Amino acid sequence: MRPVYIAGTALTAVGEHWERTALSLAAEVLQSAMTASPQQSIGALYVANALGAALGQQSNLAPAIARAAGLHGCETLTIDAGGAAGGLAIRQAMLAVASGMYDAVAVVGVEKVSDVLDERREAALALTTDGDWEALHGVTLTSQWAMLMRKYMHDYAVASADFAAFPVNAHTNGVASRHAVYRFAISADKVKNAGMVADPLSLLDCATVADGAAAVIISANPHASNTRAVRIAGSGVASDAIALHERTHMLDLVAVRMATTRALQQANLTIQDVHALDMTDPHAICAVLMLEAMAYSPRGTATTLAMSGAIQPNGTVPLALTGGCKARGDMVGALGVYQIVELTAQLRGTAANQVANATVALATCIAGIASTAVTHVLVAE
Repeated sequence: MRPVYIAGTALTAVGEHWERTALSLAAEVLQSAMTASPQQSIGALYVANALGAALGQQSNLAPAIARAAGLHGCETLTIDAGGAAGGLAIRQAMLAVASGMYDAVAVVGVEKVSDVLDERREAALALTTDGDWEALHGVTLTSQWAMLMRKYMHDYAVASADFAAFPVNAHTNGVASRHAVYRFAISADKVKNAGMVADPLSLLDCATVADGAAAVIISANPHASNTRAVRIAGSGVASDAIALHERTHMLDLVAVRMATTRALQQANLTIQDVHALDMTDPHAICAVLMLEAMAYSPRGTATTLAMSGAIQPNGTVPLALTGGCKARGDMVGALGVYQIVELTAQLRGTAANQVANATVALATCIAGIASTAVTHVLVAE
């Protein structure tokens, strides 16, 4: 398997793009990414999209995007794996290039969700839960995370206020992120006093699902970009039971731990070598459980880690550097592609909230309550 590098990257601002379609958003970023890496001959296009079929009546986006971007006749594939779709699309492109099948592959992540009512959007998001035992009875992803937060508070004697450091950090970082949907700071008191969405999750601890698209060109050529070479050094995927009641320990995100371990082992690195990371974090409890699954913190202590300032840009575990799901916006199937674009900027030294001397970054995205987890390790060379 040969080394694989990040060439061109592009993204749109996250928000409510009422005047745009998923196709136009995707074609725009793909053309921008290809312009940033003009000498690459694209052999395939992999598109990550979770909600196109449920909300936009379009389940086969990839060939439409290829045609709109001028990639006539190339291999195309649309990947629908909930919130893990973007990570899986990046992985499939990496494997295609590493195997020698193609010298360059394009990846696009896109979601268009603002054109429907909240009830329909929540029902679409619930498709990543167990259809027979959870979604059928009206359980949503937000309510599941709320139940896990309540259990965490009970098991580890943690107060709901102890989770506030996560959304506060996300919004602080989002101020400088030009593509974030919420570019304003909040305080722990505001999080505490915000109205409840699903007790104990307040409005300021719940991310907004939004529109947007991001693109990455993955290449075998380390010099495909005119900036610092960034290599995908490790990639890992794992799965777990979809239904929470089928898991041995509900607060243990097994798939996250396994995917992260596999990616780090492939990169020949440890979690302590990572300088910047991004993860699926629509609620603080999600970030808490993921940090503990990644072995950043023992069980029951991730809230203490956050309150110590470790997750800030100058801390030991810099998290949500572009605002995370809370301030940047939750891009669902496109999230994994956004992560790679954002962390590539970190490793090239061009990020808004730049981590000093960052050379290793880690991205993890999940579907549902981590029924699927995908982790990538990026290294600057």
